[in-house]
Amino acid sequence: MIYFFPVTLAYAEGGAAPAAAGFASMVPLLILFAIFYFLLIRPQQKKAKEHNDMVARLQKGDNVITNGGLHGRVTSVGDETVTVEVADGVRVKVTRDAVAARKPTPST
Repeated sequence: MIYFFPVTLAYAEGGAAPAAAGFASMVPLLILFAIFYFLLIRPQQKKAKEHNDMVARLQKGDNVITNGGLHGRVTSVGDETVTVEVADGVRVKVTRDAVAARKPTPST
């Protein structure tokens, strides 16, 4: 028997879909959203919260690394800026959010 493609489609479209098919088609989307939430969104929010906490706790004398890669010691802390001494007598004022990480203080 030879099938003609449009006729096959007509037969396929003729059947009525069950009422539960609407919800069943949403299940893969919900599963996909859950995967994205737990693997991408949640860890990013946690990392952002940790960074905000670290920036809020900055104080004079902390050794830091900026987003630009400068290593230095915090000499003063303002509301929105931090002054970082990168060499003897060389101070750079950066925004608080530009501080990427705190380094452990070297023990001498």
